[in-house]
Amino acid sequence: MIPLSVLDLFPVSTGSTATEAIAASVALAQRVDELGYTRYWIAEHHNMPSIASSAPEVLIGHVAGRTRHIRVGAGGIMLPNHAPLHVLEVFRTLEALYPGRIDLGIGRAPGTDPVTSSALRRRASDGGEVNDQIAELFAFASKAFPADHPFGAIDVMPSGAPIPPIWMLGSTSAGASIAAALGVGFAFAGHFSMGEARSAVAQYRSRFTPSPEMPRPRLMMAVTVVCGETDEQAHDLAAPLRVVYARLASGRRGLIPSVEEARGVRFTSEELAVIERFAEGAVVGSPSTVRASLERLVERTSADELMISTLVPDPRQRVASYERLAAAWGLEPVGANPWPTPSRL
Repeated sequence: MIPLSVLDLFPVSTGSTATEAIAASVALAQRVDELGYTRYWIAEHHNMPSIASSAPEVLIGHVAGRTRHIRVGAGGIMLPNHAPLHVLEVFRTLEALYPGRIDLGIGRAPGTDPVTSSALRRRASDGGEVNDQIAELFAFASKAFPADHPFGAIDVMPSGAPIPPIWMLGSTSAGASIAAALGVGFAFAGHFSMGEARSAVAQYRSRFTPSPEMPRPRLMMAVTVVCGETDEQAHDLAAPLRVVYARLASGRRGLIPSVEEARGVRFTSEELAVIERFAEGAVVGSPSTVRASLERLVERTSADELMISTLVPDPRQRVASYERLAAAWGLEPVGANPWPTPSRL
């Protein structure tokens, strides 16, 4: 079996606060560390009341300090919101603090609405700016500026620690092409864009240029999973996801509803079409159902790793879903964490 990892959005559900969501996600990170998951990545989003991960670099440091084995990283840092040099300084510092356990995933979207994006950047943006930022980040990482470039004399500090492995995130062929050209790993956002997977994956593999850090393509597939005791329970636990997808389509904001609230929601035909598009590729069912579906996904994509996103409002049920999947997939537990689990779970 290929490795399993975790993508966490620090979900905030009805009746809870963002602070409680952070505590619940730290507890999840500690549990998946014990269960044998490979990575725990934190997404960057802004101005979304249902997601508490607006400062992933801070959360990465905290989670890495409360776990023992699992790699902790950004899934990802949304580069339009940041200066490339500062991103590398932050992640090199994290690597110095937690050697061999940090990942840097880079995204090309802002992870928010246009007004909030403007507030984050405080400058106008043209369509090609983010690609220039990516080029600048990799030039800093490999000290590849031309001899006469003013940035050529800048060292990414702190020295002595390596730059963590860099991954490109993407939900289309555009991100796949950039990852291939740079010779880095590609993390495909199948948890909300599985319909684009075939073309993006094919483009990444066919255009991949080997690099010293990565001699062959490495594909990580993110996928939405809800693993219940039975198929029926899993579909019940996944009901809030349908509401989340419908809200995304209309731009409505709100906390993630409880299962009970979600059961009573009725959708328009337009919302149902959006739900179907976002939910394409989502894996919902009992442990045996989930395992079989994920095995088919690996067979179709030749993925090297699966990154599991489980957006369940009840923190205990979210942990239980990851526990069931770990058992079904045959992950090797690595033992208990020595640090106390946050109390709010």
